[in-house]
Amino acid sequence: MRILFVGMPDSIHTARWISQITDQGWEIYLFPTYLVGPHPMLQHITFLGTSFLRAKNHSKTVRFIHWPSLFFARNYLESQLIHTKALKYKEQALKYVMQNLRPDIIHSLELQQAGYITLGARKSLRGKFPAWIATNWGSDIYLFGRLAEHQEPIRQVLQNCDYYSCECQRDVELARKMGFQGTILPVLPNTGGIHFEQTLSFRQPGPVSQRKAIILKGYQHWAGRALVAFQAFRFCLEALEGYAILIYSASEDVKIAAQLFAQDTGLQVELVPDSTHENILSMFGKARIYIGLSISDGISTSLLEAMTLGAFPIQSCTACADEWFESGQGGFIVPPEDPQEIANAIRRALSEDVLVDRAAEINSQTIKKRLDYSVIKSEVVKMYQSIYTQRKL
Repeated sequence: MRILFVGMPDSIHTARWISQITDQGWEIYLFPTYLVGPHPMLQHITFLGTSFLRAKNHSKTVRFIHWPSLFFARNYLESQLIHTKALKYKEQALKYVMQNLRPDIIHSLELQQAGYITLGARKSLRGKFPAWIATNWGSDIYLFGRLAEHQEPIRQVLQNCDYYSCECQRDVELARKMGFQGTILPVLPNTGGIHFEQTLSFRQPGPVSQRKAIILKGYQHWAGRALVAFQAFRFCLEALEGYAILIYSASEDVKIAAQLFAQDTGLQVELVPDSTHENILSMFGKARIYIGLSISDGISTSLLEAMTLGAFPIQSCTACADEWFESGQGGFIVPPEDPQEIANAIRRALSEDVLVDRAAEINSQTIKKRLDYSVIKSEVVKMYQSIYTQRKL
């Protein structure tokens, strides 16, 4: 089987997904949507330029296509133009790769870059096109599908692809409403499964209710709303006494807000520097509460990892968390821009020990049942095998 992925090369989502199938003996190629080095988790990388057609099939090797070197990148200035210029260069490069590589399956990982590039190649290619899987990441439809400039391109992707995958049942319905009539693939997290026992090694012994840390995901941007959490903290200051607030992946305005909040209140606030995945997991394993706020998301990987490690989740209602736990039992699902309601959730999560400890048990069972790495990997392998078989009939 020959699979051509189109995706963000440095994304851990890309790396985790592809890593699930590198031991199958298939030919796996990655066409990057922009040119940076691949994520470190993508091991055994072979970099291919004009020689990509002559590359031998090496087990557990992902062939990374450096597309500017395939054609018309003869000098530095031209190469820079291709790196930064319009979508059309990428579409033509992908068309060239597909004409010569002839993959059985093309899988675009995310819509707004990978999906649009694949759509452009699809329109310019005559004749038979390989089976096309379009995967929706996070906000690709839930948010961008409501924006005028993206509505038509998304519809065209959905009308031209053969298979659609996503990580929220919510997004299945949205894809249907936007015109998708092909095959819906199993709803699975876009990062694949979790090595449950390995991840549990980062969990601090003892009841979760005895932990003294609150974790905040520090995104404040087009979707992230971490600053709302600071408004909520000010509404429940009395409940925060004795707890450390740890903030990871903080944007610049969140860093400023964190320092001012600490000075104003005297509470312990720590900005966690960019860190390894293992350090982040260790932090989740010491947290009583995990807070993630955004106006749009898929199922947050951080949320699932925090749930695995016992942290009580307070997650915005825009991230299909309701497909993983019931609000009031496994955590709280809150409006992303309502600091008073978020404060109420924080206050209850800090005062109700039984609720927090019971939620840890419920969420652990959910994760073990639905997110075991070996189970998810088996489903993914079967998915590709089924599509390959169908196309060969």
